[in-house]
Amino acid sequence: MSHMSGGQAVVKTLIELGARRGFGVPGESFLAVLDAFCDAADFTFTGCRNEGGAAFMAEAWAKLTGEVGLCFVTRGPGATNASIGVHTAMQASTPMILFVGQVGLEHQGREAFQELDYRQVFGPIAKYATEITDVRRIADIIRRAWSMAISGRPGPVVVALPEDILTQIADIAIPQQKINTPLGGAMPQDVLQLFEKMQGAQRPVIMVGGGGWTDLDRSTLQKCVSEANIPVITAFRYHDLFDNTDPLYLGEAGVGMTANTKRILREADVVLAVNLRFGEMTTDAFSLFGPERSGQWIAQTHRSGDEFHKYVSPDLAMICSPSAVLQSLRDRLACSNMQVDTTWVAAARAGFETTQQAKLQPSPVDMGQVTATVQELLPDDAIVTNGAGNFAIWPNKFMQFSAKQRLLAPQSGAMGYGLPAAIAAKLEYPNRCVVCFAGDGDFQMNCQELGTALQSDARPIVLIINNGAYGTIRMHQEKHYPVRVSGTDIKNPDFVILAKAYGCFAERVEKTTEFRAAFQRALSSPTGAVLDLQVAIEAITPNSTINELRASSSA
Repeated sequence: MSHMSGGQAVVKTLIELGARRGFGVPGESFLAVLDAFCDAADFTFTGCRNEGGAAFMAEAWAKLTGEVGLCFVTRGPGATNASIGVHTAMQASTPMILFVGQVGLEHQGREAFQELDYRQVFGPIAKYATEITDVRRIADIIRRAWSMAISGRPGPVVVALPEDILTQIADIAIPQQKINTPLGGAMPQDVLQLFEKMQGAQRPVIMVGGGGWTDLDRSTLQKCVSEANIPVITAFRYHDLFDNTDPLYLGEAGVGMTANTKRILREADVVLAVNLRFGEMTTDAFSLFGPERSGQWIAQTHRSGDEFHKYVSPDLAMICSPSAVLQSLRDRLACSNMQVDTTWVAAARAGFETTQQAKLQPSPVDMGQVTATVQELLPDDAIVTNGAGNFAIWPNKFMQFSAKQRLLAPQSGAMGYGLPAAIAAKLEYPNRCVVCFAGDGDFQMNCQELGTALQSDARPIVLIINNGAYGTIRMHQEKHYPVRVSGTDIKNPDFVILAKAYGCFAERVEKTTEFRAAFQRALSSPTGAVLDLQVAIEAITPNSTINELRASSSA
């Protein structure tokens, strides 16, 4: 037991739990925590420019490392700014703790300056929200929050820190033991039933997704499917769970699901969904795997029993970690005669590869050719990030991620995620190539975080797909209200000048033929890079122009 302030207890508890990095924007409501950071030699606090960017960084860093992401923000406006990152962490099942400064206990309930009830504010979008009201219970509550963040379905937890609790001095005991992630094992009778179904299946498919995958989970997946010749489909923006260049990879079940992917999922006789939450994306807007499925047998595994029967009713539900079920299944399949229709698998893979071939774009800079060039030149351990918008189709639909490459993208569809995620990745892996795809509207949601990149010397490469519009909304306008454009045009600043002001190498790319050399210069730049790609609004989607959308809406 040591004599310390509440702020010191917060930091010491986190360090004992294994925390080594946090993100945030400083605020007067948690000055005692900021002060404690000065004495935490093994902990790095990264100051950001906006709480939303900080929360995105914490979420992306946690997704990349498998550790708990930590974010520190001030009360009121700071907390509401950060809520976008909490929602993103929840939808992606990412372990994260948001620490929010709070008004002192003596002032609560009077609508004090910037006062909010954080249990009510974050209750619907976080896994758990609580407040520390006794300085001697700081360690207990933070450890409980940590456990909640990593247990079952991982997710965000919010802890409110009243200012007077942080400044109080008391004798406080800080436990030194770590909290390990609880892992569920696969029940032998369930594995036997799954094995029997898989062994007799002609068109089996393994779907993978969700948060909390470890290196062991990924390697076990690769070995299991390779030995049994079972193809894989990844969930929305979880491409990097399996080597996309492997002939057994058949694509992604996400927004704009291709006809080939829909066909595969309808024709599959056995579907094993590993760590996957069946939702709108993975079911093609709830049109797949419904009660009317004929003869299709589905097994679903997840760390949490709460994720079964939300829409899809699996024939077998298993509460376990990915590697537990995959290793047990692999052991049985290794000595069995599989019935997989290899012709079906090869045709499905060929269908996927066909979708990777983008048609020529009616644009000064053709993003199909740009994406192919990026794919060619990226190192085999590169990290790619993106936010949300039509531009994200290029990295999400036309790139194939190899075994060591990673994708950090928001399952919540949050704009502004890509740049903060890229900075977080560069902080963790300064020697790896990190490339962010950002639309012009998307980039401006958090472009000020280039200041964080400058200050922290975490310099990614940013590709701005600049078409002067909020592309996704413009696409829907042209489909449903053709010619009647409202609110979707954007007048942009000079992104090259802006990026140079933050110390980045920057170029404007006006023709497709200019991109390769510009990207090679970006790859060799020690200050990171921003490339402003001039893309025509006419090239609104890879497969449809604005005129084609208008014609189809009036037909």
